[in-house]
Amino acid sequence: MSVVENKNFAASIDDWVKQTEQRMTAVFRESTKRVASIANNGVPIDTGFAKDSIQASTESMPQINPNKKGEKGRTYSTNAFGQVVLVINGATLGQTIYVGWTAAYMLPLEFGHSKQAPSGFVR
Repeated sequence: MSVVENKNFAASIDDWVKQTEQRMTAVFRESTKRVASIANNGVPIDTGFAKDSIQASTESMPQINPNKKGEKGRTYSTNAFGQVVLVINGATLGQTIYVGWTAAYMLPLEFGHSKQAPSGFVR
């Protein structure tokens, strides 16, 4: 094998590795978006406030805010998923992405309470 053939082979391998990393990153991001979307679609909707409280971060888990409650009679947009997509699209392969909801009553929605069966949207 000549030097030129070795360089062409090495360049081909480099290109293959780069394409593979790009594909893996695309799968990582797309699968994370799908899992978050499935969970968010399982959040019960009354006003949409709970569903709209979804957040994502690469730093830490979004915290439930005990003071964050929706207003009765108001309908929320449930368009907050865009922030989640932005975080996921900015993540690097293998980076931890935290997704959570910040509405005060998320735990009773997930696990249920005396007047409501559990939704289990995350589980």
